[in-house]
Amino acid sequence: MPTSTTQSIWRSGGGDTTKTAYAGTMIMAADFYFSATATANSLVAKSSTNSAPVILPVGAEILEIQANAAGTGGTNPTFDMGTRLYVSGTNAAGSLINEGDADAGKQVFNWASATAGTALGGVMSTSEMVYITGSVGASAATGGAVSGTIIYCVPTDGAYTA
Repeated sequence: MPTSTTQSIWRSGGGDTTKTAYAGTMIMAADFYFSATATANSLVAKSSTNSAPVILPVGAEILEIQANAAGTGGTNPTFDMGTRLYVSGTNAAGSLINEGDADAGKQVFNWASATAGTALGGVMSTSEMVYITGSVGASAATGGAVSGTIIYCVPTDGAYTA
């Protein structure tokens, strides 16, 4: 399957050649995967077959996490997702999802979710890239995995830039 990448600044003014209209921010997606039994602050992988960590850029803001929580065993198992700063290594466990239902199947976590962490919907770091982490919550699963897609953006003020 072919892939496309760009280092361009993407904006759309809807044909406004005067660059007066608000240009908006591009929404992006990053897949993730981790064991439902992972220990605290474990780096999530890109997929079940690609163990490379998921690293988001400086200024990234996660808008939503679409998860397929397929944890097994345990009593009402939960999971956490958070961040680790790329350079300093500072962990913020549970800052994206805190005590999500690890065996509930398909779910969507956003700013209004009861288990939304304090960083969901906010800029994660203005100075460093961030790793995404995942782990068991307070009630551990005994098997399975959590996978899905992180919907994020790197906000701008809508200005056109060169």
